[in-house]
Amino acid sequence: MMYSPRSGLKALACAAVVLLVQGCASTPSPNDNAQVNDPIEGFNRSMFGFNEKVDENVLKPVATGYKNVVPSPARTGVTNFHNNFEDAWSVVNSLLQLKFEHAASNTMRVLVNTTLGFGGLLDWGSEMRLQRYNEDLGQTLGYWGVGEGAYVVWPFLGPSTARDSVALPVDLAVGPGLVINSTPVSIGLSALNVVNTRANLLDSTALLDDIVLDKYIFVRDGFLQRRRSQVYDGNPPDAPKN
Repeated sequence: MMYSPRSGLKALACAAVVLLVQGCASTPSPNDNAQVNDPIEGFNRSMFGFNEKVDENVLKPVATGYKNVVPSPARTGVTNFHNNFEDAWSVVNSLLQLKFEHAASNTMRVLVNTTLGFGGLLDWGSEMRLQRYNEDLGQTLGYWGVGEGAYVVWPFLGPSTARDSVALPVDLAVGPGLVINSTPVSIGLSALNVVNTRANLLDSTALLDDIVLDKYIFVRDGFLQRRRSQVYDGNPPDAPKN
């Protein structure tokens, strides 16, 4: 799935973790499905299938070659570099959500990693045990009471919700392009981030492909569970029955 690293690829990682914890390949029960707002499931499954084909024929082969050629320390540096931009955006959204402790911790991470970590290539913030809090505009909207709305799968970008779709253009715009005054370089760094993120998930997605009976439902429910947990800081209310 050629998803944005902020949404779909992390949903895959979340689904893989859930699978390992549960130790089973069963799909959710009908009662669980009743809690999911998926009124355009036909369209979503079509887009999911399209993304799967793009991943199978383009992204996965590229990511596999990338992983085979690029050493692990270099791949970690790429991850750290882009995480540093995410941390800076998290500072803004933490302040918008009045989470001042989160904002302070992420601010220290950005300062330390940008200066001592050569622009974020090294993650000294984690070595110094500075907690990393992930916050984005979709979470900020949720914090102030905007409902998640219907589940939707976008081509190339992957799983989202109506609320997150509104925030998605802004969230995706936050990255190296904000400080690098070169469109080709900015596009190249964004593409590298996608390939690097996909390479980091090759083993997890292989596990899903081999075991999960209905991958669409598994990724959908894993994504929604993760987003609700993020909005409510790990303590979401019970999802309403539809």
